[in-house]
Amino acid sequence: MTRIDLTGLDVRPAQVWGGVRLVPLVRAEPVPGLRLHREIHRGYGGLGAVDLPDRTTYTSYIPHGFVADWTGTGSGTGAESAAYGTRLGDGGAGRGGDSAPACMPVRRIHRMAKRRRDPEGRAERRLRFLPLHLALEGYLALHFGGPSTAWEEWSGEALRHGLSPRAEAAYAGWAVPGLAEALRIFEVHPGQCGLLLYVADALAAAFVVPHPDDYRLLHPTLIEDLYGELVHQYACYGGPVPEFTARIRDGAGGIRTLADLRAAAREQERAWAVAHDGLMARDLLETSYAFERVYRAGPFDLHRFLPPFRRGGPEQHIGELITDHKGRAVYLKTFRLSENQIRKGHLLRRLADYDWHLGRTAEALGTSYAEVVRRVRGAGLGTLLDAHAVAQRLRENQES
Repeated sequence: MTRIDLTGLDVRPAQVWGGVRLVPLVRAEPVPGLRLHREIHRGYGGLGAVDLPDRTTYTSYIPHGFVADWTGTGSGTGAESAAYGTRLGDGGAGRGGDSAPACMPVRRIHRMAKRRRDPEGRAERRLRFLPLHLALEGYLALHFGGPSTAWEEWSGEALRHGLSPRAEAAYAGWAVPGLAEALRIFEVHPGQCGLLLYVADALAAAFVVPHPDDYRLLHPTLIEDLYGELVHQYACYGGPVPEFTARIRDGAGGIRTLADLRAAAREQERAWAVAHDGLMARDLLETSYAFERVYRAGPFDLHRFLPPFRRGGPEQHIGELITDHKGRAVYLKTFRLSENQIRKGHLLRRLADYDWHLGRTAEALGTSYAEVVRRVRGAGLGTLLDAHAVAQRLRENQES
């Protein structure tokens, strides 16, 4: 599997609010054997620290968790916390009656995806996972170990700890101008199981679930999801987009009955759907991804995926999906990368391909040693370089 297969889903005419375009995705029949719902029994809605199998920790604002069911159907004592703001002091209760700084709990969560168990410890046919964070952690973990060979240009910190810590910025949905209002007034179609979200007519995210009832329950979570820097910029600076309109002309045959009018309207819907699939969502569906299976849940597989990180190419997304036994997407959630994030992924892959040797990487990229150093620093990885060794190598290259 290298591509996203949305077989079984049909598009309906878009709904527009300002610069936000929402395209409904409907199923003729729900996917049997899988349901999704929001987990409400844990203290989400704040800062979460996820313990990963490789003994690293992923920290982010985590608004909610999802539970995949394939059966067919405040901080306590000693909890970690993060301070709001910063103050200087002696570490005590404060002078002049000052109280300790306000804190918010950091909830520890075990793994991105974990099978649920009943009170007696028996495994249930339900899987709890953290939507979008599963995909974002996969992006942050890209070549996280750093240089595998102790080339002199890399600092001791890079050789000991790799890219740790590594961070990327994202915006919550309510911080994207116009999105909250668009989702509030959005009309849910009969049989709707997802949507494609566009901002300034650029695809921002895709969301798919197996059952219409799941979509109705999970639609409000879209405002709590994370969206990339590029999406936020388009929402701030992009203008209103044109609404979907259909013009039915009275041709030679004429429209004489309601049946004729209904047939003409359906033809317009089909034409719009073909145009949408062939143009607006083409990059998402035609890109070849690198898939990693995270969990097998009965006849369904949970994957996360990374794009090819082609510089100067079409839009690129990371995400996660659940597929059935035929490889068709029954659950999908995507996050659009910015150009800077694509360039960083491309650079990390090229460095890893050439064992983190800056000279050989420069030759493979058809550029100079100095340019590769500039790109490393531009990607925010400059602290991993040994400044003295790099400066010496640059002088040698200039002299030669």
